Amino acid sequence: MSDLAVFIATVVLFAGLSTTVWGCVGGLRWVLGRTHPLPIRESRIRPGQVGVLIAAHNEETVIEDTVTAVSRLVPAGQVFVASDASTDRTAEIVRSCGANVVELVTSHGKAGALVAGLRHFGLTRRFAVIMILDADTVPSDDYLYSGLPLFDDPAVAAVAGRASTRWPGGAGWMTRVLVAHRERLYVLFQTLLKYGQAARGLDAVAIVPGFASMYRADVLDTVDIAAPGLAIEDYNMTFEIHAKSLGRIAFQPWSARAYTQDPATLTDYVRQVGRWNLGFWQTLRRHRPRARVFWASVTVFAVEVVLSSVLVLALAASAIALAFGRLIRVDEWSALSFPFGDVVVAAVTGIVVVDLIATTYVAMLTRRASIIVFAPAYTALRVLDAALCLRALVHALTRRSSGVWRSPERRIEGQAA
Repeated sequence: MSDLAVFIATVVLFAGLSTTVWGCVGGLRWVLGRTHPLPIRESRIRPGQVGVLIAAHNEETVIEDTVTAVSRLVPAGQVFVASDASTDRTAEIVRSCGANVVELVTSHGKAGALVAGLRHFGLTRRFAVIMILDADTVPSDDYLYSGLPLFDDPAVAAVAGRASTRWPGGAGWMTRVLVAHRERLYVLFQTLLKYGQAARGLDAVAIVPGFASMYRADVLDTVDIAAPGLAIEDYNMTFEIHAKSLGRIAFQPWSARAYTQDPATLTDYVRQVGRWNLGFWQTLRRHRPRARVFWASVTVFAVEVVLSSVLVLALAASAIALAFGRLIRVDEWSALSFPFGDVVVAAVTGIVVVDLIATTYVAMLTRRASIIVFAPAYTALRVLDAALCLRALVHALTRRSSGVWRSPERRIEGQAA
């Protein structure tokens, strides 16, 4: 196989069939919409019909910022917090903000805390829509104004929130790299996959993110929020909407936008990504595939993720071996004599090119040229992501999870712009 063929094959593999297909669907959806964003109209569901539910565990650093931000969308009396065995001032701060709180004596995990909050406050009987929010999330001021009109379609069961990272000021280089990498993934996933998947008639969205999304109240009475043995709840809640035919999932990149505090340390990043991956594989294992677009899409995506992860790790190991051989000047390890050395170089080049194109695309959309500065680090983080993905797959096949959480290290930040 020629170097050019290897390069092209690598580009195709890492661009992905899923990205290509759903990116084209999303592009067609955008063109047919004719305007961007679509005009926002008055919704039949008013903010007074929205209850906000937050599960929190030792979140005194960020909870006031979050409750204050949400109270600009709805009255504080419509904000409900389930404090999951918190030992800090979380509950006290919530009350001082005028919001409602129930204090759980024993830890239920995030999913269990959400169920406890729904039941304790009777939220599904009191509100038409329930907004589920993480304790570190700051919704945009137009979150409801832009997101609620999507419920005007009675077939919509949930509105997936649009995730953006909260860029920290004065942070160290590692934090800036991790945050830029996360924003890059948010933009790529939401514009090249999710927007196309949410097209009417296809309904293939794989996750309604638990950080800031909205559900029709009756849907939450039906889905198994705290299914046993899962690390996280949002993948399973989304899969249940599809499995039980509860309605379609709406998503638009310019609607229901919220800002989340992403990990600032490599340790927290590894823990969070590992937990997300584990939740995906556990959920995929829990549900029986059906003959629908969603199940075909998620199956293809899962296969692509495994193949690309294996190849990334294999190429990383080969590239390190090749570079080490050159460094110590061992002829047997030169690019020409190292087994498949030219293939490795061509494939690694393909990965770097795909990453650079993706980074440039994100920088243009976000108008953040600084994202390009960290481009070399994204390839290294991709190797780490691949290892975490495969490790989580093994754990999903061999272990069960309690769902009990450990929050990442929080930091005090100003409101997101």
